[in-house]
Order: sequence, then C-alpha cells, then structure tokens
Amino acid sequence: MIERLGLVSNALPAQAEELAALGGVLGLPLLLGLLGGLARPARGWPVAVVGVLPLLALGWLFLQVAGEGRVWTVPLGPLSLYWRVNGLALLMLLLTQAILLASALYAPTYLRVDVQAPARRQAWFWPLLGLLATSLSLIWLAADLLLLYFGLELMGLVAVGLMLLPGKADALVAGLRYLLLALIGSLAFLLGIALLLGAWGRLDLAGLTEAAEPGPLLWVAVALLSAGLLLKAAAFPLHAWLAPVHAAAWTPISALHAGLVIKASFFIALQLWLVLTPRSAPAAWLVGGLAAAAVVWGGVMAWRAAKLKDMLAWSTVSQLGYLLLGFPLLVGTDSTVAAVAWEGTWLQLAAHGIAKAAMFLAAGNLVLATGKSHLRELAGASRRFPLALLSFGIAAISLVGLPPSMGFTAKWLLLNAALMAGQWIWLAVLAAGTLLSAAYVFRVFRYSFVEDAPSLDFRPVPWSMDAVALVLALASLLLGLVAEWPLSLLRAAGGES
Repeated sequence: MIERLGLVSNALPAQAEELAALGGVLGLPLLLGLLGGLARPARGWPVAVVGVLPLLALGWLFLQVAGEGRVWTVPLGPLSLYWRVNGLALLMLLLTQAILLASALYAPTYLRVDVQAPARRQAWFWPLLGLLATSLSLIWLAADLLLLYFGLELMGLVAVGLMLLPGKADALVAGLRYLLLALIGSLAFLLGIALLLGAWGRLDLAGLTEAAEPGPLLWVAVALLSAGLLLKAAAFPLHAWLAPVHAAAWTPISALHAGLVIKASFFIALQLWLVLTPRSAPAAWLVGGLAAAAVVWGGVMAWRAAKLKDMLAWSTVSQLGYLLLGFPLLVGTDSTVAAVAWEGTWLQLAAHGIAKAAMFLAAGNLVLATGKSHLRELAGASRRFPLALLSFGIAAISLVGLPPSMGFTAKWLLLNAALMAGQWIWLAVLAAGTLLSAAYVFRVFRYSFVEDAPSLDFRPVPWSMDAVALVLALASLLLGLVAEWPLSLLRAAGGES
C-alpha cells in the first residue's frame, strides 16, 4: 500500500534543484500573499497575472520527478524531514491551485462591492490566503508525522483567522468555536503521534509501515489520530460546528473551506489508516457506517435548511460521507477492489472540491444580488440573475453525480468497487445520497422559478464574479469528459500498487 501512497523506505537526500522546486511551491504563495496585503488589489487582472507563478512552480516540481514517485529527505539538525511527490500529491496541488486562484480572482470585486469591513481587515485576507496555500501544499507533500502536524496546525490557525475577518458578532462566535474544536482535534492528533513515537521511535510514514505492530497501543494511537482528524473534517457525528462557520464567513472563504480545508484532514486520516492498519476491515466498516449516516443525515438536513449557505454546509456533511466510504473499500480489500476504490475516492474529492467551491461562489452572487439569504426569498431569481443560477445548476450536476460530470465518474468508480467487493450496502447509500442531493438542489430552482414573485429591489452582480463562478462550475462538469487525465495521474508516480 505504501507504493500506492508514493512512499518508499529508501528515501534519498534532496538535490539542489529539488529543494528549489519545493521551495517555489511552498514559499511562492506566501510571498504573493504578503505582496497582496500591501498592494490590496481592487481588480482581478493583477491576481490573474501573478496567479500563473505558482502554477509554473508546480510545473517545475513535476519536471523534477519526471512522472515518477519520489521521496526526499531534508536534514534539519538531528531530524530528517521526509517529503513525498507522487501522482496523488500532484493532483491535490493542482486542485489547490485551481480553487485558490478562483477564490483570489473573485475576492477583489467581492471585497470592494459587498464587504463593509475596514480596509486593514480586508488587507489581512491576502497574507492569510498565501499561508493557507502553503499549509495545504505542505500537507499534500509531507511524508512524516512531524510535517503533517505542522501543516495541519498552520492550516487550522489560518482557517480560524479567515473566519474571523468579517468581525461581526456571529463570525466571532463561530470562529472561536471553530478554534476550540480545532484545538481539541489537534490535542488528540498530537497524543496519537506521541504514542507512535514512544513505541517505535519513528515519525516517517514509510518507516512506521515497517515498524508498527498490531496491538492495543497501535489501536489507541490510530483512534486518537482518527478522532482528531475527523473532528477537523466535520465528519459525522462531529459536524455540528460546520454550518455556523459557513453562515458567518465571507463567500470566497466558504469556497476555500468547503473545497480544500476540510479535505486535508480526510487526506491525512485515510493515508494513516492505509499505512498503520491496512487490513483492519471491521474498524473500516465502522467508519463506513458513519459514512452512510453522514450521507443520509446531511442530505436530510440540507433538504430542510431554510438558508442557502446552510443548505450548502449540510450538503458538505453529506458529500463527505462518500469520501468516508473509501475506508471500507480500501482497507482490508483485495488489490483489484482497492485500485478502483483508490481512483474513485480521490476523484470524488476533487469533483466535490471544485463543484462545492463553484456553488458557494454562485450562492454568494445570489445573496449579494437579492440581499436575502433564505431560499424562499430567491423567488424570481431565474429572470433577474440567470447567470448566477446557471453556475449553481451546472456545479450541482457534478454534486448530484449526473453524467457527464466528474462527480458521475467518481461515483461510478465507487459503485463498481462496492460491487467487486460484494459490499452491497454501499450501493443503497450511493443511491440514497444521489436522490437526496437532487432533492435539496431542486429546492433552489423551485423557488427561483416562481414567476409571480413580487418585484423587489436588487443589485446587479459584477460580471467578473459571475464569470469566476461559471468557469469553476464548467470545470466541474467538463472534467468528467477528460476524467482519464486525472485518473492517469493517480495511476502514475506511485499511483498503482
């Protein structure tokens, strides 16, 4: 399984070119964020110009590995830090750059038109955005628990800072609650790391694969690690903090949080299970039960939600259930099933990240245009704001899992993995989730297409905000037509066992 994760036990010291490529991927977003805080761009085109630079750095890193998985060590005094680049890491880096760039392009006009915060508070958005990009990239590239812990903590603190930017009472309450729960999750994660280090004296993932022995201590450590990470990921039943956080956050921050931040904790959790407990099928089935509950409960709550952003937040709880299905399909199954489930799980993560970010941006446009946050108050939106509603609908195609979207391809792979494994119950979960997703998505269109709605005052949405949401939504749809490209990336560079 470590081959599928791109981990090898014979890691080599990083060369100068490799260190420079790593430095560019990790350091360039932070530098650009600091410059953004000083310049405070009021238009999207400067952001588009400089946004090419991180993509160039990522291309340089890809050239360094030449399509092959690589694990490097970087000495740091008595410690050796382990870095991993493989197809999965490259896919996650591309996803991060795409959603970050979309949110950054959306933000200047949004901050100028909709946000009534002091200029200094708006300026903090850009350095925090750069820090978020750096912390996420660190998590995708880390191959030891020390780097993963540092990246996770940095990401959590930055996410809290972004949530507090509105400065309103509800944002402060939601942000501080998020901080408290994130610290609890971090404490559990740190205790798990301490147990592993004390028992086997290793922090690198490849070394732990060889050294860790099954037993009560390992299970306690994995339980602590999993509990902390699932709390941070808002996985059922540790999800109650998610909806208030999104309700109070700025729109581009909600897009980043739903599209990327909560995915990082899941990314770490699944990888640790594959490294430490690759054959623990009964425990993986327990996580599968939580996945089924998440799909159904989150879908029902999204269907019942009164506010648009609350509906999207509960939808995230439901959609995360599909990712949790990766545990019973990857842990304790044969290599053929695991190979299909591997592709379906990570493709579902990417599909949901792009689609949900697009839906949050489109929803932000609808809220800005109408000045209303409740679904019932969207009556007549089809006539007045067709582009925002079109973006929402196109992204919803992938969220529901309809062809030809990437979401459809991902769910098809998960369905095939469940059939091959003989785990029929997950077919019912996938079917129920699809029906519930369609039900709460169509509630938006039900109210939007009310033709006898009274004439209300509204604000025209700047074309750039509609354009960013539409491009991201189209990406979630059209990538399904070229799904073989991300799948080939997952199979390359350590993507196959």
